[in-house]
Parts: sequence; structure tokens; C-alpha cells
Amino acid sequence: MRIRARCYAELNDFLPPERRQRDIEVDLRAPAPVRHLIGNLGIPPTEVELVLINGVSRGLEAGLADGDRVSLYPVFESLDVSPLLQIHRRPLRRVRFLADAHLGRLARRLRLLGFDTLYANDLGDARLAAIAAGEGRILLSRDRGLLMRRAVTHGLYVRHKHPGEQLQQVLERLDLYRLLRPFTRCTLCNGRLIPVPKEEIAPGLPPRVREAFDEFWRCDGCGRLYWQGSHYQRLRGFVDRLREGRSKANDAT
Repeated sequence: MRIRARCYAELNDFLPPERRQRDIEVDLRAPAPVRHLIGNLGIPPTEVELVLINGVSRGLEAGLADGDRVSLYPVFESLDVSPLLQIHRRPLRRVRFLADAHLGRLARRLRLLGFDTLYANDLGDARLAAIAAGEGRILLSRDRGLLMRRAVTHGLYVRHKHPGEQLQQVLERLDLYRLLRPFTRCTLCNGRLIPVPKEEIAPGLPPRVREAFDEFWRCDGCGRLYWQGSHYQRLRGFVDRLREGRSKANDAT
């Protein structure tokens, strides 16, 4: 059967130039659901927020018929489409991430901002998909094939290579600036940082640190100690610039 499809906005980035911003014809073997059409186009289903079949909103498993016209839309950042039947009808109650092997630096930055972020560099695609689904985590990846796995219900295709641009994409795409809780997680292991009395750890502190600082935090996972030294001040500046940039962008709109 032959389907007429059109992709809108950034979904076109997944298509070859000759198929962008226009109606395209796709041949599929019947019976075929919308999911098969999206996969045929090389688009991770997690990137599609709304599907219209002949003008009617449908889900990923909706069946297609010969001659159907399908419109595919990405996440709407400024338009409320909640009255429509969207693909992802049940948002995650907690924002938690799983970053694949290529996104270690992004994972550390998300942890710095307080987001529960697992990072795995030695797991196969099937295991990553299973962990994301089982623990209700948003899977972050630059691998389209991984995000196309049926088990992946919440994911984000990371478009950029630079960690700074990756972080900005995640924060803006998922509207996370209001959820920032910097310096509450260990950037090494993702554990929570818990205040610890100085007298409890003083014997093991370097003399200069013991003399200069009174507040300390310990990771409840790996046990690493944190204090607000020069490294903290540099990171504090990074977080402030991140928030300031967001504020300036909002003021300009």
C-alpha cells in the first residue's frame, strides 16, 4: 500500500534533503501501523509527539490503509496540544535519565544540576532499553536505532556533539530549568549529597581544607566528600551563567 506522509519542523532533520518540507510517498506492506511508517522514515518514535491520519489524531499502533495521508509533528514547545490524543499520554512522574556510552560528559553535567542520571558505557542496546523502561528513565542517545526499539517509551535523540549544546538541548526540549537543583548529586556516581558534620570527618581532611572550610557533604553512594572550594566556585559560575542565559532568552521572547 502507498501512504502519503509529511514531517514538520525538526523532524525533517532525520530525512534526506530531497524528502524534507514536502509530501512524500512511502510504500508499506499491509497491515502496517504508524510505528512502521515512522521507522521506515528513520525517525525515532520518541521524537514524534502527534500523529494525524487524514486529519484525525491517532497513536503509534493505529493501522494504516492505502491512500492514507499522515502528518507527523515533533514536541510542541509553545503550543498546548493536550486536548488532542498524543502518542505519549502518560508523562513520567519523575525526571530521571539514562545516558548511553557516548554521553558521559552530558551525564556528569546533568548530575551537577541535580538530575538523577545513570550512565552506562558497557551495556548493549537491549539492556539499555530494558533499564530505561523498567526504571521509568528518559533514554538519552545519539543512536537512532536504539531509540527506535519498541521497549523505549521515553527518549530523546541528542542532536549535538558538544556537551554544552547537548545540555542546552535537553534542558530546553524538556523545559527543565525550573527543576534545577545544583550540587545535590555526586557527579561521579550519581549518589545524593548529604550534609556531614565536620567533626565526624575532620581527622581525614587535608590540613588546609580542615582550616578553611566548615561545611561538608558526603555522597551516599561512593562516599566522596565535597566542600565549597575553588572548584565549586567555578561550577557555581557555570550554573549561574546557564540560568542567566535562560533568563535573557526569555526576556527576548
